[in-house]
Amino acid sequence: QVQLVESGGGLVQPGGSLRLSCAASASILTFNSMGWYRQGPGKQRELVADITSGGSTNYADSVKGRFTISRDVAKNTVYLQMNSLKPEDTAVYYCNCRRTRILLPAMDYWGKGTLVTVSS
Repeated sequence: QVQLVESGGGLVQPGGSLRLSCAASASILTFNSMGWYRQGPGKQRELVADITSGGSTNYADSVKGRFTISRDVAKNTVYLQMNSLKPEDTAVYYCNCRRTRILLPAMDYWGKGTLVTVSS
């Protein structure tokens, strides 16, 4: 069983920055991808950004140019640098890792989430 532990959430003013961290209990290179999802009040969970084992990144349109996903393979940690935060970025942010399997659905692992609140 893979464990993911997020940290770095908190309260920040609009225009501010936060960096989220997600530490995995296994080598992150064993996952096909790792990513950050978020779920705002009354909204469905959505993908924010992900990074493949090869290092390719993907971002939701709403965060392009403001958020950056990165990783430290030696620390088995993935980061989400969030700049120019807006009130609509307020959400619980969840770390995810995924292992694809042949002829079977992908295996997803989730952290417990960390709350980001953007408010003045």
